[in-house]
Amino acid sequence: MFGKLKERFGGASGLAVAAPVSGSVVPLEQVPDPTFAQGILGKGVAIEPDEGCITAPADGTVEMMFDTGHAISMTTADGIELLIHVGIDTVALKGRHYKACCRSGDTVRKGDKLIEFDCEAIRAEGYQTVTPVIVCNADSYSAVRLVAAGTVAAGDNLLAISKK
Repeated sequence: MFGKLKERFGGASGLAVAAPVSGSVVPLEQVPDPTFAQGILGKGVAIEPDEGCITAPADGTVEMMFDTGHAISMTTADGIELLIHVGIDTVALKGRHYKACCRSGDTVRKGDKLIEFDCEAIRAEGYQTVTPVIVCNADSYSAVRLVAAGTVAAGDNLLAISKK
């Protein structure tokens, strides 16, 4: 029994990705962008944020902090390749309402601040703030499972990933 619980919540037989922001969990299929909704970039989930702060969902390395501050890709210490994209089509904001708190190549610890953003200002400009959290190398794992529902706080377990 405990082995199954460990796997479900990222123990010895599995890996965990925490929520990078507090808010409401949104199934990826409901994200209003076909690239995310159809899983073209990978498996995952989205969060409708209630705050304007993205934190590291695991220990790892920032692969790319987008110049506009609206998205970040990182590789966790366990090799999980993640993309966190704040909002839909928000690249068009050209960095307005975003502040990058790290740079490409930085080593980060779970909970470190990665991006600050102004939810209300983004919405006021007509953009949605729903934030996909994508495992880009999902094919390298036997399963990527959502372990949260309803609302989450930054740092709560979000995804459980099983090794092949």
